[in-house]
Amino acid sequence: MTAQTTSPLLLSSFKLGDLALKNRVVMAPLTRSRAGEARMPNALMAEYYTQRASAGLIITEATVVSTQANGWLNTPGIYSDEQGEAWKQVVTAVHARETPIFMQLWHCGRASHSNFHENNQLPVAASAIKINGEGIHTPLGKQPYETPRALETAEISIVVEDYRKAAERAKIAGFDGVEIHAANGYLIDTFLQTRTNHRTDSYGGTVENRYRFLKEIVEAIITVFPANRVGVRLSPNGVYNDMGSPEYREDFLYFAGQLNAYDLAYLHLVDGLAFGFHELGTPMMISEFRDVFAGPLVGNCGYTQEQAETALNSKVADLIAFGRDFISNPDLVERFTNGWPLNPQAEVGVWYSFGPEGYIDFPRYQEPAAIS
Repeated sequence: MTAQTTSPLLLSSFKLGDLALKNRVVMAPLTRSRAGEARMPNALMAEYYTQRASAGLIITEATVVSTQANGWLNTPGIYSDEQGEAWKQVVTAVHARETPIFMQLWHCGRASHSNFHENNQLPVAASAIKINGEGIHTPLGKQPYETPRALETAEISIVVEDYRKAAERAKIAGFDGVEIHAANGYLIDTFLQTRTNHRTDSYGGTVENRYRFLKEIVEAIITVFPANRVGVRLSPNGVYNDMGSPEYREDFLYFAGQLNAYDLAYLHLVDGLAFGFHELGTPMMISEFRDVFAGPLVGNCGYTQEQAETALNSKVADLIAFGRDFISNPDLVERFTNGWPLNPQAEVGVWYSFGPEGYIDFPRYQEPAAIS
């Protein structure tokens, strides 16, 4: 057997609020597009998550909170009771491995297309600003991005209620908590940033106003789950979905400071640069958030095992989320534990290929047979 080469901290237990995690390895939310056109969780998804349940915590793939929130082919939903019921098979399977699981709640916002929506309604956003990008895969093939419709002020409370109802269904399904996806240029992020928020009502202009939408979502969801079962994900450095605002450093420290008041389960930061960097200054480091957020910090985006250990040992992060390595290594924690090599990262083509291939067929490590 290969000798263990790992410092024990990544593999040590951690108390996340009232949840006991067996290690500090988090399975990051990973869109995999296996829920079919009905956006219904299924047995294939249950097997996929169960294969990876040696993680200390699993965060599900982004899960849309309403039909308006749709913007990606074959991703799961949590906007109907039937979907909530179907998620139970995933939760039950993961819990059988004694692993907590949070659901990530998602609204695609302007990163959508009218082809996803009834009567070809335009996608919605904080403001009517189109993504500058190559286009989007829709039910009718790849299409150019459209200029979204700005949400009316009176509509915002309806979207907030969609998040609350989604959290309610997640709780009924047995999830241990939820993560609010406020990163990567999706709806909430477009409210937070000046690049995409040109509103003149109480949800635009000042940093306090731009934070208001996220604030209302957090406060709605903590009427369903206690605050220590609710996480928030932010991406201060991200250029994905045509994001990046000049005030990013001051603004994201403000957002984190405001979120600190709720005693949340954690703040999940896309602090790596694997999704690209807007280059409006120096990248924000997770250590900067330690000054304004007292709760657990989760680092994410391109960490190696060694980098994870460094972040944990220097106390700038409490947990590390792994994404692409978890796709191709269902036994990632076991590989970390034993110093086993990782499978090569999967090609992008299989990430969203709709079937079992490139999803549940990655091999677990096999130790070489002893030579007699």
